[in-house]
Amino acid sequence: MHKRVELAKRQKKMYQKTRMSTDSETRSDACSGQQSAVPLAVVEEVLLNLPAHQVVQVCRLVCHEWKELVDSATHWRVRCRREGLQPNDASRSPEDWCQFYFLSKFRRNLLKNPRADDGLQGWEIVQNRADNWATELNRIPFPDNTVTKCFVTSDSLCLKEQLIDLKEEGYSEAFMDQLRPHIKISDWYTPPSGYRSHYCLSVQFLDQERNPIITCHPDVFRQQGNDYPWCQITYIFRNYGSGIRFIRFTHGGMEWSGIRVTNSSVEICPATVF
Repeated sequence: MHKRVELAKRQKKMYQKTRMSTDSETRSDACSGQQSAVPLAVVEEVLLNLPAHQVVQVCRLVCHEWKELVDSATHWRVRCRREGLQPNDASRSPEDWCQFYFLSKFRRNLLKNPRADDGLQGWEIVQNRADNWATELNRIPFPDNTVTKCFVTSDSLCLKEQLIDLKEEGYSEAFMDQLRPHIKISDWYTPPSGYRSHYCLSVQFLDQERNPIITCHPDVFRQQGNDYPWCQITYIFRNYGSGIRFIRFTHGGMEWSGIRVTNSSVEICPATVF
């Protein structure tokens, strides 16, 4: 009796394996049949009209032919052209058009906690005097009503910074050296009282050993007035050399009741559209 049960189990397993193999071959044959019925040029046009993330996450896995289409430089070059994404320098063609597309299309702020939503988290305090750095709700309405908080210095100089590792953020050494995308720096500040105020900003591009390649100290701003409005400072760095691996962003200032800063940003801009 026991032997018959074991034999039945083995026969059942063999049947299941045979059925799975047959089903797999049937699906493969069906996929091949669909491919032969639909020209690849038509498939390519369909793929170009689908969202990019869907093409990569779903369509690329359908079969070998579709994978080759999605992985081709032509697909992403055409997609970039149709969506108006072209390299800043036309003489520097991306080695990886797929990477160029996603890093251009989904550009983002590389600074953490730029609006003081999480207190001082993400920032390294470089200089902290008198009443030290603090955060508060905006006393003066910000142009973007989603920005509701800011960082506040004291009456003595306060500085804080972030060090951005470009490789960790998805910008490879080859991408930065070959394409040399524009780098956009932006910051907002305001002196909210009638006392004379002092705002400063420093940006450094560093090599692999974190030695400065480029250091930019924009003009120090000194303003005086009552409830001075929010001011934006913006710099776009172009035509820099190779070797940039880190960006150090430092800002701060001082004023009798504290200068305010918020909505800081560092963006890598591979495409011409800002």
